[in-house]
Amino acid sequence: MQASIPSIVGQMIVFIAFVLFTMKYVWPPITAAMEARRQRIADGLAAAERGAKALQDASSKSDQALAEARTQAQDILSAANKQATQIVEQAKGTAQTEADRIVAKAQDDVSREVARAREELRKQVGELAVIGASKILKREIDAKAHADVLSDLAARV
Repeated sequence: MQASIPSIVGQMIVFIAFVLFTMKYVWPPITAAMEARRQRIADGLAAAERGAKALQDASSKSDQALAEARTQAQDILSAANKQATQIVEQAKGTAQTEADRIVAKAQDDVSREVARAREELRKQVGELAVIGASKILKREIDAKAHADVLSDLAARV
């Protein structure tokens, strides 16, 4: 079972032809398909890295925006508290001014009322004095009668 040399040479020629045919027509599409697949995988990995970086950037930006929003909220609250304090102080000032005005008006009213009451009292005392004097003059001068008229006059006042 020995093979002859021409048969071996023939097999070698067929094998070389097969290898050349494979290298020329079969191997390039397989290599191109493998290269395309490698490129898609590389692109996918690059896209995943870009996505992760974009996600990290977006997370960083959202944290920064959240911090800015908190700062703005604190500023707004501070401004609102300051404005509320100013409004309260202004209301206190207005209330104090109004209270002072009302007290002054009341004091003026009381002073006028006291003056009017004094004037009225003076009139009444004057009338009583005139009535008392006329009674004293109509009666004879008597210490007891004079004391009675004065006590009656005092009772009226």
